[in-house]
Amino acid sequence: MNEEQVEVHSQAPVSVNVKRAPIMISLIIGGFFAILNETLLNVALTELSTEFGVTANTIQWLTTGFMLVVGILVPITALLSGWFTTRQLFIGAMTLFTVGTIISGVAPAFPVLLIGRLVQASGTGLLIPVMMNTILHIYPPEKRGGAMGMVGLVIMFAPAIGPTLSGLIVEALSWRWLFFIVIPFALFSIAFSAVFLKNVSTLTKPKVDILSIVFSTLGFGGIVYGFSSAGEGHAGFSSPEVYLTISIGFISLLLFVMRQLKLEEPMLDVRAFKSPMFSLTAVLLIIVMMSMFSTMIILPMFLQSGLVLSAFVAGLALLPGGVLNGLMSPVAGKLFDKFGPRMLIIPGSAILSIVLWLFTQVTTSTTLITFIVLHSLLMISVSLIMMPAQTNGLNQLPKRYYAHGTAILNTLQQVGGAIGIALFISIMTAGSARYLENVDSSAGGNLQAEAMTAGVQTSFQVALVFALAAFILTLFIKRTEAPEETLTNAQS
Repeated sequence: MNEEQVEVHSQAPVSVNVKRAPIMISLIIGGFFAILNETLLNVALTELSTEFGVTANTIQWLTTGFMLVVGILVPITALLSGWFTTRQLFIGAMTLFTVGTIISGVAPAFPVLLIGRLVQASGTGLLIPVMMNTILHIYPPEKRGGAMGMVGLVIMFAPAIGPTLSGLIVEALSWRWLFFIVIPFALFSIAFSAVFLKNVSTLTKPKVDILSIVFSTLGFGGIVYGFSSAGEGHAGFSSPEVYLTISIGFISLLLFVMRQLKLEEPMLDVRAFKSPMFSLTAVLLIIVMMSMFSTMIILPMFLQSGLVLSAFVAGLALLPGGVLNGLMSPVAGKLFDKFGPRMLIIPGSAILSIVLWLFTQVTTSTTLITFIVLHSLLMISVSLIMMPAQTNGLNQLPKRYYAHGTAILNTLQQVGGAIGIALFISIMTAGSARYLENVDSSAGGNLQAEAMTAGVQTSFQVALVFALAAFILTLFIKRTEAPEETLTNAQS
């Protein structure tokens, strides 16, 4: 990364000439360890479920709850970025994350661990849009692909290697070290950013609309809670707790959107959806995040419970895919700058569909190497889709929509991932329960492993339907040139 100078609007009395390299390093160090925690507990969930005596549907809230809080807070960052400087937001977010990490590490019971995870998520939710918005301000459109690829190294690589690190740490030490090891890095990030991170956008101090915050929280919270509750018990989506909370969520989101369109200074300016490629990108990213995060949590559970592998082996099996994803993200960014989105996104979505179909065929006799290859192909497909699609969608927006566009896409990604985990865990649980109800318990064999296999296959069948829908959407992707003056006039 070079030390090229760039002109930016400063929020504080600092030099107008800001070096990109120290800013990117600050963002990458903090972002990596914060986002890593989205999946760091995946391999440890089975052990945590046993230690705290809770069910699979309850323990998955350590991941789903994390992503839910991130999804709730991200929309608010568009508002906060107008009130606080880049440095204030970043350091505040990392401080929250560090406090949550300490609480989680010393938690004596499941409720305390969950609280710690939610505090961690509060910091992460504030951090992600700061990273994206800063990139949009310090890089011109023609260089954003490579810059976004570096961010992709963090946003995609960190959660991708989370299960592997989790397996290694749990096998060698204990689950508490999943948190203790992160603390010194988080403290270093705070110190480094206090020295090197510069402010790159202008404070506007927009009005705070409490009703918008309430609608946003009820909307995203209701939807994710409803989907998460669907797998508990046999009632599924017919349970009042499920369909009522989902309904409240969708109604609240509708009210939120209507209110944003009426406000002179909306908390989240949904007019960004007037840009067609941005809208298509938003839908595509939801589907990809649902597929990726659900797979990353289902696979470790199946490898441990279905194939009876240790946490160490299950985590190690996911390492090649995580490494390939990290290596491919910057490469995909550079290729995007050169060839545009279609040459990457369409093949990526095709590979995703093929891999998910192959996952529908897995059984307890499937070899470990097959799982490693399939997971690696999945992560390659995700790297070909995520950052190129996101960069292409954001490039179509005028500058005044940068903070809102990044907040919208990151909100939808986090909530999409949370819904994906909740939905597919629910489908897996229900499929396993149906299998046990219909099988003769005297027939012999490992019924629990067979039941889990049935549930996993059903989950991937549903995921395949979403992936095929994503592939159809990619056929309509077009490259956006981002002539900001033209865009501003067209949407004013």
